[in-house]
Amino acid sequence: MPHSPQGDESWRIRRTGADLHRLGETESIFALGNGWVGWRGTLDEGEPYEMPGTYLNGFHEQREVSYPESGYAFPEHSDTVISAPNAALVRLWVGGEPLDLRTGTVRRHERVLDLRAGVLRRETEWISPGGHGVRVRSTRLVSLPRRPVAAVDYQVEPLDGPVEVRVDADLLANERVPERADDPRAASVIHDPLIAETGRHDGTDAVLVHRTERSAQRVAVAVAHRVDAADTTATDTELTADRFRLAVTGPLRPGERIRVTKFAAYECAHVEGTPAGELADLAVAEADAARAEGFDALLDAQRAALDAAWATADVELDGDPELQQALRFAVFHLLQSGRADGDRTIPAKGLTGNGYDGHVLWDTEGYVLPVLTYLAPGLARSALRWRHAHLPEARDRAAELRLAGATFPWRTLGGRECSGYWPAGTAGLHVNADIADAVLRYVAATGDTGFLVECGVELLVETARLWHGYGHWSDTGTFHLTGLTGPDEYSALVDDNLFTNLMARRNLRGAADAAERFPEAAARLGVDPGEVAGWRAAADAVHVPYDGKRGVHQQSAGFTEQPEWDFANTRADDYPLLLHFPYLELYRRQVVKQADLVLAMLRCPGEFTAEEKARNVAYYEARTVRDSSLSASVQAVLAAEVGHLDLAYDLFAETALQDLEDLGDKTADGLHLASLAGAWLVVAQGFGGLRDDRGVLSFDPRLPRRITRLAFHLRWHGQRLRITLTPDTARYELPDGGPEDAIELWHHGERLRVTGAAPVTRPMPPVPDPGPEPPSPPGRRPARRAQAEVGGAG
Repeated sequence: MPHSPQGDESWRIRRTGADLHRLGETESIFALGNGWVGWRGTLDEGEPYEMPGTYLNGFHEQREVSYPESGYAFPEHSDTVISAPNAALVRLWVGGEPLDLRTGTVRRHERVLDLRAGVLRRETEWISPGGHGVRVRSTRLVSLPRRPVAAVDYQVEPLDGPVEVRVDADLLANERVPERADDPRAASVIHDPLIAETGRHDGTDAVLVHRTERSAQRVAVAVAHRVDAADTTATDTELTADRFRLAVTGPLRPGERIRVTKFAAYECAHVEGTPAGELADLAVAEADAARAEGFDALLDAQRAALDAAWATADVELDGDPELQQALRFAVFHLLQSGRADGDRTIPAKGLTGNGYDGHVLWDTEGYVLPVLTYLAPGLARSALRWRHAHLPEARDRAAELRLAGATFPWRTLGGRECSGYWPAGTAGLHVNADIADAVLRYVAATGDTGFLVECGVELLVETARLWHGYGHWSDTGTFHLTGLTGPDEYSALVDDNLFTNLMARRNLRGAADAAERFPEAAARLGVDPGEVAGWRAAADAVHVPYDGKRGVHQQSAGFTEQPEWDFANTRADDYPLLLHFPYLELYRRQVVKQADLVLAMLRCPGEFTAEEKARNVAYYEARTVRDSSLSASVQAVLAAEVGHLDLAYDLFAETALQDLEDLGDKTADGLHLASLAGAWLVVAQGFGGLRDDRGVLSFDPRLPRRITRLAFHLRWHGQRLRITLTPDTARYELPDGGPEDAIELWHHGERLRVTGAAPVTRPMPPVPDPGPEPPSPPGRRPARRAQAEVGGAG
């Protein structure tokens, strides 16, 4: 069992009181999922709400994209996530009045997300306007072991005296979703996207089947119920095209209760595939099987699955209880974002909200998969297989753009490009190198040559062909990539973005190595020695822009010679800048939305000396405004590497608390999975000093003063490695290994062999004095936490 030095509250996210002004935030934080089904953490009664949502991975509808002025190869359609029928609803009437936290008297209301059990629990004591009191307890789960299954257990009892109640267990399609027009990052809303096909009920059970019009997808949702109530209660059912309702009505006396347990199952398929009746039968069978197994059995299986996952995934941080809790919250949502038993990927918001239209972005390969590769490699493998499955669309897109190889979309749900803003979409070709990088890291960490032969070689080859065909040779013999957009979206259509250039170099070399290692797989793709030699030559000659006068690398060619941003006349409420300034102004100045060159130093650390990293960190820290949740974690890792541990710790807190404190005022649209992943990356790569770019593990750990002990695990070639750090020592061990099991690693330049026979302990060398902390843009330094006293988790 994972160690919990901070007490049970570090495993719970608790919200007390009605919190009606934070509904959307709470709905995202309390979301449950299993990589296939996602239930937002709306109230059982469904109202009040800010954004209801029941999501199935990949389930979406298509909409047309309109432009004031269109252009060649602009996407004509986009895909938008839509809600599947909602089976989480359980409504309650007390003395003829609906339970609604906006009315009556709320004596007690508490909801708890239990990170160990994988459930959302709720307890409410409510006095109706008519003076009738009830206590409601509910437990909700989305099953990790059972892909289609979710369930809710709902119990009601009187508080002080007899009361007449009615419990409605609903299954509702085409639930109303409010529109948000105040932010370009908000989702597009398609009203009533589901067309009813068929529905049936049998006693207290039912199934509804719907389809979409344009994306041609079909969804079946079945519900099976178990009712535990006195003989004086009655049940009734109602079935319409978009709703099934089971009503349980009757009097309750003190000491009595009504308990309704709902077991739901979700199945979806393309319309051309599984027929409606067959899909309905599949869902019904799953719901029936879950009911036969029982709610307690689902709870036990959920806890067992999480116990197994936490054995590797848990992080133990002593010295800051709030961040200990935040880390476990972050990892929990990463663990429930994907599945190992299918070819599904992970959208930027997971299955927690409809932000970014539910699209998959480079966040997945750039942030989430580097974590899952170490904690749950099966989830990373599944996501990469999803990319491979959509290679045909990527090849078609490359051909449409007159490019070689494959061009993966900037934003997508079904494999097609969904971004209509091409300077920060189509031009963001680095997504292809991010995918290749994720392949290389996954294979290095797992040794999964089967995946490499089946999928990885092809992904590497087709993306390498893109870079080799896109780049051009200068008269001086250097290889350039021009007219692209890097990670920093406050710069667009630049030449030689350093991050893109170095990642393309890694992509080209990785493809060449894979082609030579697996010549049969390469031959099937038409790769010949001349093409491999061309990749290596281009990689060796990639241009690396550097400003010798200032002694720093350039984010892109000429970046350090552009006008500076006028920070002195930028108000605090002008952030994020994209909502208050035209892109024309942003694009031409030295202002950075999110880590770009600093990210290059993290992904490709061997390309920079220690002195270059320190100078680059100082230069770009002063110009990076962190208007993206992707930034703080990367800046934290590099700040830790160059020795600015207080700054690193403050940035760490920002990324770890991004959603729990709604720092960007966007949590209501869904959680920022990249930021949650970033919290683990800061622990492992920043304070643990983990690097793996050479295919071997190396650690240069250093702890901020607030942390008195830090322990985490990772998986490497099937072994579970435990790293325990204190201010004085670093301890490496294989807790599951025998004497013959071993991992080779480096600790601060010393080569170690760790076996299952005994741990290896080494001293923590002192951190060299890095000099004064580099300044952040005025008003943009992260909140100071490294030297502050903080309260307990809660």
